[in-house]
Amino acid sequence: MEPRPPLSPFVSLIITVVIPSLVLAKGGQYSSLTPHQLLFIALAFPLTAGIYEFIRFKKADFISVFGFVSTLATGGLSLMELTNFWFAVKEATIPGLIGVFVIATAGGTKPLVYQMIYNEKVIDVPRVHTILVERQAEDEFKRLMKSTTMILAGSFFLSSFLNFTLARILLQSPSGTPAFNEELGRMTALSYPVIALPSLAVMIFALLRLVRELRKLTGLSFEEILKTEQGTGHKK
Repeated sequence: MEPRPPLSPFVSLIITVVIPSLVLAKGGQYSSLTPHQLLFIALAFPLTAGIYEFIRFKKADFISVFGFVSTLATGGLSLMELTNFWFAVKEATIPGLIGVFVIATAGGTKPLVYQMIYNEKVIDVPRVHTILVERQAEDEFKRLMKSTTMILAGSFFLSSFLNFTLARILLQSPSGTPAFNEELGRMTALSYPVIALPSLAVMIFALLRLVRELRKLTGLSFEEILKTEQGTGHKK
């Protein structure tokens, strides 16, 4: 039996953004649950999805781990009823730390940029590597990956700034109150267009720039570099 594919982006969006937002924003109007109970019900959806993916694939994706920790932190901060400033700090910390790790791993044996952009799911790595060696362009490739690393890290630092700003603007009520849960639901719903889309645009720019420069270094076409039906596999 073939393994089931990962959750589609649309289904993931429903589970991690839409349902928690509705529970937080509207749950209090249709139930007698306390704000804390509603918060934990909302957090249960992304937590369950993360645990399910971990059990199914038997491995933890780096960013998924940070997302899991972020979800737990939200519940913990709400339970302690800390000021809204600390919620904003928490929202900024997760993507900020990922950006730091992107830079910190750049000189290691498994740079994070390779896992996120320069990987065999996106790029025909064996073909590109073979031609880079043949053309003695490894040094130019290393410089290219360093600049790509900085752009990728920049996308997470942008997300960190936008997370903090959005939280400071929207979270105005005391934590643990129905009003706070509604604001948290609104922030969750707005985080996708306000935060995810700009960050995604930067990551797409980094990928397209990488492919453009690889074309110069290898002489391959756009389709030959990317993992497409036309570009996959070596030419005979």
